[in-house]
Amino acid sequence: MASPLSSSTVVSHRILSLHHPPLNRSLLFVKPKLPFSRTVSRDLRMRLHSETTNYGDKEHIPSSIDSKLNPLEGAGSKNLEKVVATILILAQVWSPLPLFGLDSAYISPAEAVLYSPDTKVPRSGELALRRAIPANPNMKTIQASLEDISYLLRIPQRKPYGTMESNVKKALKVAIDDKDSILASIPADLRDKGSELYASLVDGKGGLQALIESIRYQDPDKVSIRLASSLDTVAEMELLQASGLSFLLPQQYLNYPRLAGRGTVEITIEKADGSTFQAESGGDQRKSATIQVVIDGYSAPLTAGNFAKLVTSGAYDGAKLNTVNQAVITEDGSGKVESVSVPLEVMPSGQFEPLYRTPLSVQDGELPVLPLSVYGAVAMAHSENSEEYSSPYQFFFYLYDKRNSGLGGLSFDEGQFSVFGYTTAGRDILGQIKTGDIIKSAKLIEGQDRLILPAQNNSSST
Repeated sequence: MASPLSSSTVVSHRILSLHHPPLNRSLLFVKPKLPFSRTVSRDLRMRLHSETTNYGDKEHIPSSIDSKLNPLEGAGSKNLEKVVATILILAQVWSPLPLFGLDSAYISPAEAVLYSPDTKVPRSGELALRRAIPANPNMKTIQASLEDISYLLRIPQRKPYGTMESNVKKALKVAIDDKDSILASIPADLRDKGSELYASLVDGKGGLQALIESIRYQDPDKVSIRLASSLDTVAEMELLQASGLSFLLPQQYLNYPRLAGRGTVEITIEKADGSTFQAESGGDQRKSATIQVVIDGYSAPLTAGNFAKLVTSGAYDGAKLNTVNQAVITEDGSGKVESVSVPLEVMPSGQFEPLYRTPLSVQDGELPVLPLSVYGAVAMAHSENSEEYSSPYQFFFYLYDKRNSGLGGLSFDEGQFSVFGYTTAGRDILGQIKTGDIIKSAKLIEGQDRLILPAQNNSSST
């Protein structure tokens, strides 16, 4: 049997199972255990589907429930209904037991994350990447106060501007009171730049003082623009503070390539059938298009490092792409290039280091720092030999669709794959990619200085 670290792969057709019509097998790509093919995903989908049946249509109500929910059907007068309703209420108050056997409607806390529409998982790559930066705690307090305003702005009518102003004042107070601590967390050679960013955050045109002014005018558009500007400045300062990994890698993984921070990859995709890409803004149609992906070594150093190494070696230049339900995946090219299988790597939210070879249990409330449930998330496919390892070569763009997710808005495969970055430019291109399109080139345009390549990689396949 091949080792889980083996770079060799066996071509095999797999169906990605979503609760939609089955895919045409002729369109399916080959290989590693992609999103949605897992048994656990099917079980969860079946469970959630069965628990969200529309009981508004009587024909779909099980007879056992129908007979209990409609005891008064055809019973007569409204007075009788009121009397019986009163008796039922009193019985429920006096008895600790749920009435009518409806205890199945109650959701255990362990499963609440799958059902809650208020699950605060980042819904954009920018937000997920900002939260993943291991920065000074004071900066994280400022960031959290400002990010709460993003949720308040979504309230459709009477927006709580008073609460927004209080949040900004709290952030401003932390920034002023803890200025020395914030700047001391920035390396000495970057402190001048940090001081400029600090001044911009507090008093700049897109800073906190200006944000308070916009809130007082109750102009949601200006608030949104200045809030985004302030959060961008916060992220820039945090990146200056996070000069490397905030944890030590396990000894057995030190021979893998790793990325000690952030990197940016530029991928140019070319149409293979003579058609063109259409720019989202309505610009000129073109045969090729470029997207940018920010890869995160803070949360997935091994996965991001191995991907960056493959990019710099030209491994993806000329690779064909395949489209399947909710994913765009590269062809199997591990036999053409030297590559290694990296262990499954997922950083749980609230933890200081990733878990290896262990998926998260979303049902038990575990959520990743880098969620899959974001349109344009970039992750490695599973190794065909073991789901405890990622493919040595194949990665995919995840085309998140809330309609195919749990009631908490989470992908059914959340926490099961090594997510290592997000598409930050050219997201509109992803939905236009068709099977057969080609990666013309992939380049690491930022982060080369953070890519660490061991002199001898003992984890390569045999």
